[in-house]
Amino acid sequence: MTDGYYISINDEEKGPFTLEEVLEMAPGLDTMVLSPQAEDWERAADLPEFFHYFEAQGICFPTEDNLASFWIRLLAYFIDYILTSIVFSFFVPPTILAIYKRLLNNTYTMGDVNTYSLFLLLTFIIVVFYNTVCEASKMQGSIGKRVCGIVVVDADGRRLSFMKAFFRNLGKFVSGTVLGIGYLAILWDDHRQAWHDKFAKTYVLTRNR
Repeated sequence: MTDGYYISINDEEKGPFTLEEVLEMAPGLDTMVLSPQAEDWERAADLPEFFHYFEAQGICFPTEDNLASFWIRLLAYFIDYILTSIVFSFFVPPTILAIYKRLLNNTYTMGDVNTYSLFLLLTFIIVVFYNTVCEASKMQGSIGKRVCGIVVVDADGRRLSFMKAFFRNLGKFVSGTVLGIGYLAILWDDHRQAWHDKFAKTYVLTRNR
């Protein structure tokens, strides 16, 4: 127990300070702090009294109260699905539409299957890139998530880096296998994480709760 807050700056311990004095020093998430209530040093991000300070900087910490539900995430997905479908409808080549009709009528060839498979792969890559760029931007989520007021963050509540967002969205391929059980996991997971969230160590939160 201490009589104030101590802060480590360039491996030098300074203090004691009041909480207000520490906040004026603009600590980062990883700044080591020794609080009056603790016996050991902790990251500023792990001290509850610093939460409002970081939230004011746009950092949203995952808590039991702000984890986005399966249903709001599903709504965001449908919004994105409708938007991307409208965009794709303007760019799908007539040959792909003709192949799709032959697939429905069971009159396709192996060449049709190969071509359509490549088209689906290209579509998946475009969707991954779209979500990656949006999640790594200040929006912190796709247009659908933005409309629904939810954001994607890392374990410290920070905006995702491009690579973390990329790996998260690649992981959606695994979540979508086996009847989409990786997505349904949100319903029973303690942190409401899909498999791709577990893989990338990310959380989907409802903003401002």
